[in-house]
Amino acid sequence: MNESLARAVSERVDELVALTVDLIRFPTVNPPGEAYTPCAEHLACILAARGFETRLIRGEGAPGDSDRYPRTNVVARREGRAPGPTVHFNSHIDVVEAGEGWSVDPFTGVVRNGKVFGRGACDMKGGLAASIIAADAFMAVYPDFHGAIEISGTVDEESGGFGGVAYLARSGFFSKPRVDHVIIPEPLNKDRICLGHRGVWWAEIETHGAIAHGSMPFLGDSAIRHMAAVLSAFEAELYPALDAKRTDMPVVPEGARRSTLNINSIHGGQTEDFFPGLPSPNVADSCRIVIDRRFLIEESLEEVKDEVIAILERLKRERPRFDYSIRDLMEVLPTMTARDAAVPRALAKAVRAVFGREPDYVISPGTYDQKHIARLGHLHDCVAYGPGILDLAHRPDEWVGIEDMVQSATVMAMALDTLLRKA
Repeated sequence: MNESLARAVSERVDELVALTVDLIRFPTVNPPGEAYTPCAEHLACILAARGFETRLIRGEGAPGDSDRYPRTNVVARREGRAPGPTVHFNSHIDVVEAGEGWSVDPFTGVVRNGKVFGRGACDMKGGLAASIIAADAFMAVYPDFHGAIEISGTVDEESGGFGGVAYLARSGFFSKPRVDHVIIPEPLNKDRICLGHRGVWWAEIETHGAIAHGSMPFLGDSAIRHMAAVLSAFEAELYPALDAKRTDMPVVPEGARRSTLNINSIHGGQTEDFFPGLPSPNVADSCRIVIDRRFLIEESLEEVKDEVIAILERLKRERPRFDYSIRDLMEVLPTMTARDAAVPRALAKAVRAVFGREPDYVISPGTYDQKHIARLGHLHDCVAYGPGILDLAHRPDEWVGIEDMVQSATVMAMALDTLLRKA
């Protein structure tokens, strides 16, 4: 245990809690992308006061970007006293909508019973605050460190990260020689190191029909019935096949160690939101579903797509008048950083010091911004590590434990010590 770093973090507990509360009070709800700019500006001020050079960078042209909802990111850099590697802490500032069922105001930042409550407390403003305190503590104890520390607050992770990390990665912010190591303080539990994530393929499937009067459906062709045939085939053929696939990746929870498919949405017919009116008496000439296919490192993207397309093509041969179109929405390959890479080794050493045990190494069931750092920045010494319990994310009364943030900040500070002073 590096007692000097642990003490420096513990001296900043009040600051850590206050920073978390301040961040929660920005309702950075995505979609549509509320309060991104004021939150990024607030972060820039906080980091500038700690000696960082800060830049506000708009993800111009990214999905959702507009003058009303600019995709504003902040990137801050603090140079050491001599050249060396750069460690980058990346956190997303956007949160999902609050939804119903809260016992507290979701955007107040309530501190109670050793916890901070609010939308984004766990996912992941608590982790962002912890990384800032970790860097501050490290720089106070070791002002003569070599290399550089970067901290970013980026947008749109909840909707794919295209206006945030993807935009910055395309612009060179997550590539060597600028950056060597990346830690993403996602809420994967304070004693676990997340090495990567499963792959994802999102696609829209549309079945086509012919419109006719609802009283004479035999004169038309129902796209909804065609889609029902697709869903029936998925149930009979695809779901059992996916359920039989297993991975050697340490994905958590256990149920995610297999391939999965979710139907994210379904829309069919001419009128879908008719309240307080009445629906149109028409045969549906279009029906669309969005599928969310999560796949394993043992599978190829081509194989994943072929399984779905094979069913659609068979239905086209066997079912009269069946026709479809398919459109890719997002595709990301699985990624898994090696345990012996520099960042996981540094974090593991710190976890052993703080908790007195070996860390668990896990893989996330869903993707996060590591995907863009790997595929666009071609930087693979990147993991997720941060405070918070993933099961609390996106739920009412979301919270992060204060002691969890303190311990995670201590781990991150000690990782900086290994990566920058003892590299």
